[in-house]
Amino acid sequence: MTNLSLYAVNAFIILDTDGHRVLAKYYNPKGQSYLGGPNDFNKGLHSLKEQRAFEKGLFQKTKKAGGEIILYEGHLAVYKHSLDLIFYMIGGSSENELMLHSALVAFSEAAHMLLRNQVEKRAVLENLDLLVLCLDETIDDGIIVETDSTTIASRVSRPRADTTEIVINEQTLMNAYSTLKEKMQQRIQQL
Repeated sequence: MTNLSLYAVNAFIILDTDGHRVLAKYYNPKGQSYLGGPNDFNKGLHSLKEQRAFEKGLFQKTKKAGGEIILYEGHLAVYKHSLDLIFYMIGGSSENELMLHSALVAFSEAAHMLLRNQVEKRAVLENLDLLVLCLDETIDDGIIVETDSTTIASRVSRPRADTTEIVINEQTLMNAYSTLKEKMQQRIQQL
């Protein structure tokens, strides 16, 4: 039985302006996610061929800018255009469209922050690892867990605690040189 207090997503899809898949992550009712591959996406999108057909039909309905939400094949689809990409959050027909929209906007804004406002197909493909992490911070096993774009972006871009960054510039080199010079002078005086 589904927990009715949690807002769920059936799929997250990014298509380019030709309708080709850039990223697709489907979630089944048990909460397992698949990047592409077979799944139990409610009405039987078990194969990659069925997923592609669903995505193609969805793209045909939403390729022109102007809308933000449609009901397609019994699924609520909230979408957002961004340069040469279209982002989709797919939920059940009885899902809360405002929560789907909030999650989509949060993901989109976090992607803009992480990619420095260069959210286009080339940049997305080059930084696919960041976007998948961003998606995982927004949706966990099909459940919307975060709708604040700043929080999502900070969790994805947070530097590791075990790495230390050493800044080497002209000033630090001069400091190192003067310290070495002083130590050498002290050693020479001691002899």
